[in-house]
Amino acid sequence: MEATFKKYTLNFKRPSGTSRGILTEKETWFLILEENNKIGIGECGILRTLSIDDRPDYEEKLQWVCANIHLGKDALWEALLEFPSIQFGVEMAFLSLTSKTPFNLFPSDFTLGKKNIEINGLVWMGEAQFMKQQIEEKIAQGFRCIKLKIGAIDFEKELALLHFIRQHFDEKTIEIRVDANGAFALNEALSKLYQLSEYKIHSIEQPIQKSNTDSMAELCKKTSFPIALDEELIGVFGIENKTNLLQKIQPQYIILKPSLVGGFRGTLEWISVADELNIKWWITSALESNIGLNAITQFTYTLQNTLPQGLGTGGLYTNNFDCPLEIQKGQICYNPEKDWNIQILA
Repeated sequence: MEATFKKYTLNFKRPSGTSRGILTEKETWFLILEENNKIGIGECGILRTLSIDDRPDYEEKLQWVCANIHLGKDALWEALLEFPSIQFGVEMAFLSLTSKTPFNLFPSDFTLGKKNIEINGLVWMGEAQFMKQQIEEKIAQGFRCIKLKIGAIDFEKELALLHFIRQHFDEKTIEIRVDANGAFALNEALSKLYQLSEYKIHSIEQPIQKSNTDSMAELCKKTSFPIALDEELIGVFGIENKTNLLQKIQPQYIILKPSLVGGFRGTLEWISVADELNIKWWITSALESNIGLNAITQFTYTLQNTLPQGLGTGGLYTNNFDCPLEIQKGQICYNPEKDWNIQILA
């Protein structure tokens, strides 16, 4: 078996805002395996300043993986504990290599085009008018669940946007999720949660910065609507540590990004702990290209979670890969009639 990797930069169609700043591009690496005239492709993508493996030795570790590919998927996964995005790329590449086609990793009614997955419509941070425009577009496109990134503009303006939605749609018609990306100060978080609760919010992701576990546990106990942990899960390795974290904080939800928590295996570890503690969860992509998004989406379908999932960001880029994934009426679908185009990787 021969293994190589290739770096690829995804360019945003329009600068996209988060509480950490404006994104104009996203780096990713493709691990390519070749054996017996077959190829396997896995995506290793990091989010700068967020991924635990955003490190100077990232490409050096990819070179090590290629030199030691003979160790196999499981041994490599164990050796890559501090590089969850590479764990994910390795899992994906080996699955791709052994699948009937490189991109049909989890054959199901989803990949046959018979079943779809409900997803949330993501509204990016920006000026109030831009966010309002996105909200109107998502509702017109048939999304039943809207997710708003908050924490970058004036809080009163963000409340006004929520008021705008609720003026026209009650919580049975449109579910609202908000993601603060840790933007709230510790001394104001509870007050802001109280103000947000007026708008019948489904949940809020990561209201305060990670690693403030005492404060987060207190918020989860006192909050008037559910809190979902997101960034809090990054860099927590091993079943024991995962169990300890969730037992201490007792969140209502956790959000799982395979690129950030160790791929399929890392995600399933979190799910097993959450299920034991009666904590609900959903899966979210992390700005992968359509290659990674395809793998996450197929995997997600196999889990049969009925909540709207956080998938479908493939349309953000000018230079993504043509693929069978489509978004229709608030659902992500797989169109078996559509072909892949990865010529730009050649």
